Amino acid sequence: MSSFLPFLEREKLKSSSIPFKRPFLTYYRFVMMLVTCVTILAVDFTAFPRRYAKTETYGTGLMDLGVGSFVAANAIVSRQARSRELLRTRTVDILKSVSPLLALGFVRLIATKGADYQVHVGEYGVHWNFFFTLAAVSLLTSVIRMPVSYCGYLGLGILSGWSLVLVECVVCFNTLMSVHQFTLLCGLKDYILSPHRSSGLVDLNKEGIFSIFGYWSLYFLSVHLGQHIFFNPGGFLKWIASSSNENSHWLSIAELWLLDGALWLLVVVLDSIVENVSRRTCNMAYVMFVLAQNLEVMAIFASAEAFLSSKLVLVEAVDDNMLLTFLVANVLTGLVNLSMDTIFVLPGLSVVIVVGYMALLVAIVAMFKVYKIRAKFW
Repeated sequence: MSSFLPFLEREKLKSSSIPFKRPFLTYYRFVMMLVTCVTILAVDFTAFPRRYAKTETYGTGLMDLGVGSFVAANAIVSRQARSRELLRTRTVDILKSVSPLLALGFVRLIATKGADYQVHVGEYGVHWNFFFTLAAVSLLTSVIRMPVSYCGYLGLGILSGWSLVLVECVVCFNTLMSVHQFTLLCGLKDYILSPHRSSGLVDLNKEGIFSIFGYWSLYFLSVHLGQHIFFNPGGFLKWIASSSNENSHWLSIAELWLLDGALWLLVVVLDSIVENVSRRTCNMAYVMFVLAQNLEVMAIFASAEAFLSSKLVLVEAVDDNMLLTFLVANVLTGLVNLSMDTIFVLPGLSVVIVVGYMALLVAIVAMFKVYKIRAKFW
């Protein structure tokens, strides 16, 4: 954990210094993180509806959006999305970005194994976890640098090839991942979803390892979306911020809704014709499902932006420290699970526990804003 501390530093720039950062983007990220933090504990109680839990193989549930939404929410407002030029990345910067995530991943692994904490193997694998996935995406994004204008094409190339392999086809795409597409075996989806595991490290963590490429493509597509829609000086935010032209303002919001509708239509087509939505394989249908759902939430807040306040401390605190908020939520969730057998807790008491847990989490996160602490590595 000591390698994590140097990356917590006093905040020097206010969130408003980010070009074109709007209240609706802040509220979107806040709500996404809030729902994630509530559900990671609530799912352990019997009062939590099972239809909202993560699916085993195919299908969609509220919790299936978690990791994908986290990747998308960070990519949309990332430094790469805010810059129109190819950012130079030094080796030391890559290590600074990846090492804390790897450290968190190993700390979580050691803690769960040492405490004999319950872990659903079918989610990421035996040793893999959320932080390792973020580290892998961060590493791949840093090593293979791509101009923002090409991020969407690369993301689609990776995703298309990845999904077609999952439906037992091998196709060459003119992207940096062409070699990888040829090396994937036909029927890879059956291998990933199979409950059988050998003693090999890759086989034990197949869900986490092979889903990396889907999340990587989601990151690139989200960067492309963020740059061309939200951070393009002549794009969406130029018009949505215009108070002098009411027609242009609402026309931009209508265009955002139309784009979201097109994504939902694509999700239906992919789910029906190509392959059902699967979080475990992170296939094309899942990536589009995550993009469509997140864009819908952004469109809702963009439509209601006139009623939003950008000065709420808690909202800005979560927006500035999403990964740190999730880390604290994980620690608190672990403490609750170690202190009681959650499956035997009565529904009324479980609600009280979850509310108390959220109150404590909110208080801790608010302190980050008060003391101007900000995690800078993701």
